[in-house]
Amino acid sequence: MEFDSKQAVIVPEGVFIIGTYDENGVPNAMNAAWGIQNDNEEITLFLAKHKTTENLRKTGAFTVAFGTKNTVTISDYFGIESGSKVNKIEKAGVHLHKSTHVNAPIIEEYPLTLECEVKEWDERREMLVGKIIAQQADESILTDGKIDLGKLQPIMYDASFHVYRVIGEVVGQAFSDGKKLK
Repeated sequence: MEFDSKQAVIVPEGVFIIGTYDENGVPNAMNAAWGIQNDNEEITLFLAKHKTTENLRKTGAFTVAFGTKNTVTISDYFGIESGSKVNKIEKAGVHLHKSTHVNAPIIEEYPLTLECEVKEWDERREMLVGKIIAQQADESILTDGKIDLGKLQPIMYDASFHVYRVIGEVVGQAFSDGKKLK
């Protein structure tokens, strides 16, 4: 059956919380869904014009926190409010500290955050490429020194139903299960 829809469903769509400072050091955060990992040291995000894009153009730095089951409310708020109209950090009541590696805020409610420098900002294509300088992870989400997605409980955006879903259940072993068909 052909599916008639104007919007393609490509999954998963991440819940990336982009943190920046403006030129006066005022923090801001936005929720973005379109992003990918380029390699081990880069992240690419597709961002229309926002207060956040103005900020990162001026400071050359940003953080990326990952929305989780425990941060759904603040993550959604960062996506539905405009940083040009209100101080979202203040209104959300979150706690932050300045990254020691880049000129951007780390929001403490998020257990996993990437600290990035702007490598490329293509305004025409609305594409941001960030070089990952450092990564901060709360001990509560680590197992044997590795990020444990079962503990992190990252969420994804479901564009079909406009809901957030938890990413979680292990259903197979990468680089192993396919060997059964060799």
